[in-house]
Amino acid sequence: MSAYYSLLKREPHADGSVTAYYRSNIHAQGAWNPHEQHMAHATGLLSAELEQFQARPEMRIGRVSLDIFGLIAFGEFTITTRMIRPGKTIELIESEMQANGKTCIVARAWKMMTQDTTHISGLEDHAVEHPENLPIWQGMKDWPGGFIQSTETRCDAEKRRAGKGVVWISNNLDMVEGQQTNDFVHLMGMVDTANGIVSRQQPLKGWAFPNLDLQIHLHRLPQGKWLGIEAVQQFGNDGVGITSAVLHDVHGPFGRSEQILTLRKLPT
Repeated sequence: MSAYYSLLKREPHADGSVTAYYRSNIHAQGAWNPHEQHMAHATGLLSAELEQFQARPEMRIGRVSLDIFGLIAFGEFTITTRMIRPGKTIELIESEMQANGKTCIVARAWKMMTQDTTHISGLEDHAVEHPENLPIWQGMKDWPGGFIQSTETRCDAEKRRAGKGVVWISNNLDMVEGQQTNDFVHLMGMVDTANGIVSRQQPLKGWAFPNLDLQIHLHRLPQGKWLGIEAVQQFGNDGVGITSAVLHDVHGPFGRSEQILTLRKLPT
């Protein structure tokens, strides 16, 4: 398969909601458990459903908020998308992923009307070194699973350390078999890897630190096939951690992400 997912069918409902039926492929396999999907491309797929639902050319997504309810089961699943708050200039849309009769992820997106604000635009985040100028980094392959194996990562290893660093990531797969993947969906489908690129603990050794959510804020739509993640990971002293990141494409910073982590001692 040259894609993470296969679309089985799409079913509209009388209340305006739409349910899409999917099957995950081997490239969708997660890192914490071989029987689950990785959150990264699940985010990309949910972002695609949110983006295309009742799409209007004058609106775009400014925030995607995802809460992980439990195991993202591998295999067949559904995504039901509905309008939560309609409006002329802002809309709130929700997509719910279910597998085996259980909710896996609830994603919500704010869509906002765009306008030309060039004359007042300004950023405080700064661009980082482009991926073409950096060597391939194999450290990501310390994580297992089909999704990680489908990616390529680059970084200056001398500037990266446990807890902080910049890593670029890309892949050559479509999100859905037989459908062209746009840049927004492609890059959203890798943001969740922020939690694994500057790990304070070795993967699957000693402690687990899975995230319970993923929050993505976008001050512009990203472009290209490379996602730059400028990440900081912090563990508290009572079992809770945070991974924060500035998100880059090859043109510069475009947004930020946050993940809340549950720190759990692994059995020996």
